Amino acid sequence: MQDAREIVVIGAGVVGISAALELQSRGHQVTVLDRKGVAAETSQGNAGAFAYTDIVPLATPGIMRKAPKWLFDPLGPLSVPPRYALKIAPWMLRFWRASWRDRYLASLSAQSALMDFSRAALERQIAAVDGEPMMQREGQIMLYESEAELRASMPSWELRKQHGIPFELLKSADAIAEIQPGLSRQFTHAGYTPTWMNTADPAAWTQHLADQFMARGGRLQIAQVMDVQAQDQKVRLSTSDGEIVADKLVISAGAWSHKLAARLGDKIPLETERGYNTTLPEGAFDLRTHVTFGGHGFVMTRINGGVRVGGAVELGGLDLPPNYKRADTLLAKAKRFAPDLNTSGGTQWMGFRPSLPDSLPVIDHAPGARQVIYAFGHGHLGLTQSAGTAELVAALVEGKTPQVDMSAFAATRF
Repeated sequence: MQDAREIVVIGAGVVGISAALELQSRGHQVTVLDRKGVAAETSQGNAGAFAYTDIVPLATPGIMRKAPKWLFDPLGPLSVPPRYALKIAPWMLRFWRASWRDRYLASLSAQSALMDFSRAALERQIAAVDGEPMMQREGQIMLYESEAELRASMPSWELRKQHGIPFELLKSADAIAEIQPGLSRQFTHAGYTPTWMNTADPAAWTQHLADQFMARGGRLQIAQVMDVQAQDQKVRLSTSDGEIVADKLVISAGAWSHKLAARLGDKIPLETERGYNTTLPEGAFDLRTHVTFGGHGFVMTRINGGVRVGGAVELGGLDLPPNYKRADTLLAKAKRFAPDLNTSGGTQWMGFRPSLPDSLPVIDHAPGARQVIYAFGHGHLGLTQSAGTAELVAALVEGKTPQVDMSAFAATRF
């Protein structure tokens, strides 16, 4: 164990809480700051999936040919609100560059390495906090509406095969029904990944981690951080509760992290994938596995016995009002695709997924202040990569060599 340090973590989402818990386990004194509380933002309402099979970046070769359609389909699976198009243009330029084959392959390799590491780290985390009762190891089924759709997806399945991800390809509606009954027979082909897992409730899982952290002596403080200054090998924070001085600082504030990084002089091109969902009460549908409607950009997942229908990507920043018509559209599609789904009594939600152009997070020292560590920008994979990120952050804090090549996650890569 390194000499114990006073460490502050900004952000009580699943990434921040996981980092705090890991640092605490190594003997450090850790305080978590958050303006709202545990899992109060994106960690609260996501699909609960540990999506280790999702190794393909959003910026794939050729994706920019589809870009003009985004502006004209506000309810489509990937959209940019017209009034936000000019503001996001610089980010989109980087996104386009990330889709070039050389960058895409590099991002794919880095994402795969982080996924492999995070999968193993999650199992360590589950064991450390007695978390198995909160896990659902029920697999995932990716649906296709024709043999042609399945053939078109084969490169992604080949990539999974290369990375040791087990799967089974299904060639009939009957085969699909054996795994998940009640779906429309328009889905004739599928890929099933049996090792996929979910948590029964992402908010409860994050709260469980936070409870373990506090029971072991960690501090959680509700406060707004207004300013961050690195000086004299320390970090000084100006907060709504006064000044705090720490030896090390971890910034893991999700979609708001770039604003704190800017206080240290770092310009990180962080945008938000605004995700929408509707959570239906217990008994809404006999859901037996995580169902992904790949061609339509959304999923159905089991949350506390109920069903959460959500997904899609709206690149719309932090300030535009929610467009809950997107949630309505997803729910209507889900009803068509699962006719027995009871869509009454649902609760709508929107969350801000922190997204960088190459689909990779920043996990790195701040370039001008090594006592500050950045851990943000995971997009829709924050829950998935939280345990792995926590171990990598701890290695950076302690000056150890991380077990993953960190160059692809550098804060200076843009």
